[in-house]
Amino acid sequence: MAQFFKPKPNKLKQTSAKQQFEIRDLDHLGAGVAHHQGKIVFIPGALPGEKVTAQIVEQKKRHAKAKLLSVDTQSAGRIASSCPYYGECGGCDLQHLDLAKQREYKQQALINLVDKMGHVNPDEIALPLAGEGWYYRRKARLATNYQRDSKTLKLGFRASSSNQVVDIAKCPVLAKELSDIIAPLTLSLNQLTAKRSLGHVELISVESGPWVVIRITQLLGDSDKQILLAFAQAHQVQVALLDEHGQIDPLVGELQLPFYLLDNECRLSFSPGNFIQVNGEMNSQMVRQAINWLNVKPGERVLDLFCGVGNFTIPLAKAGAEVVGVEGVVEMVAQAKLNAAQSDVSQVEFYHADLSADISYQPWLGRIDKLLIDPARAGAFESLQWLKTMKPQSVVYVSCNPVSLARDCEPLLKQGYKMRKLGLIDMFPQTHHIEAMALFELDK
Repeated sequence: MAQFFKPKPNKLKQTSAKQQFEIRDLDHLGAGVAHHQGKIVFIPGALPGEKVTAQIVEQKKRHAKAKLLSVDTQSAGRIASSCPYYGECGGCDLQHLDLAKQREYKQQALINLVDKMGHVNPDEIALPLAGEGWYYRRKARLATNYQRDSKTLKLGFRASSSNQVVDIAKCPVLAKELSDIIAPLTLSLNQLTAKRSLGHVELISVESGPWVVIRITQLLGDSDKQILLAFAQAHQVQVALLDEHGQIDPLVGELQLPFYLLDNECRLSFSPGNFIQVNGEMNSQMVRQAINWLNVKPGERVLDLFCGVGNFTIPLAKAGAEVVGVEGVVEMVAQAKLNAAQSDVSQVEFYHADLSADISYQPWLGRIDKLLIDPARAGAFESLQWLKTMKPQSVVYVSCNPVSLARDCEPLLKQGYKMRKLGLIDMFPQTHHIEAMALFELDK
């Protein structure tokens, strides 16, 4: 179904006079928090301890949003961004904050959300999982925009809260081999006769090598394919075309799917467009911590919901458990089965199911020993309604949205679980995004 943007009826846009604000805190979306005339005012780009000049641009009943105009008194944590597109590109929003301070803020924001929204105080706050702050992203989707007046194609990320494409030549959060090919790729795409019909471009850098996947809306001619082939050979990348039907075709030869490795034991292939964790280093740390927290014993039955291509399922089976992986995307279930075979894992089963629907009739639902959940941003509230049937002793919840994690604490607490551990996973440095892991156990 097509969806069209409609402004919310209760939103009042109002531009005010310039005024000074004192920033007291950061909210969980990385915006500075101030108070003015009895309202909370959110100011993106401002940091705690700063005095800033800003202009209110959006008014609501209990809060307002303001545009930062100048920083009058700087925080000690403020730094200069090293990215020439920062503030224009919508990809990052915390490059103005020291990396160590970013992680402190994210951990405190996570604890506060779980406390205030989930009414939970974990027994233990784990040390954050953290890695490199730059050149960490192994997968990204770039937007294209054809300029009719100049007859050129822009390639880059969208501006914040906008459909405008910010033309970029490099990106310091992308894996360096991906960042380095953006400029020559843009040049090659602009040589194509069919450049007006190109869609998004996906960049991938995994152990099997770098990929460029180009969305096309019409077939490319031989001359255009030769241009792309020359680019692929010059930069040692695999180039593939994604058509309107989702079919992926390499420029030459047969399609060999990209893959990544986990601890050199698990080889996980995936189709471009499938979800994988974009930070490979943090993904490895996260998988190891999940297995450690679940304390899997040989022979235990573990259920992995929202399993994708087997990112947790297969390592859990390698640890000796009998694992059931369940996923809502049919193609990813098929790929997970192939990944289990190529990783030489037998004690694992995969099923397809809509995990937001009634799963009471599913053959895999029953008493299990341990449960791992790694849902999308919407969370796993519907799936957790079946805890009585599952009866796991331990639950590891991996979350990419602390708001839904806090909400999902309710069914767990009602069924007698207690949060034993809570930890930050800094999957997306330089941004406000918070990934987290929580361990729940039945309170005996």
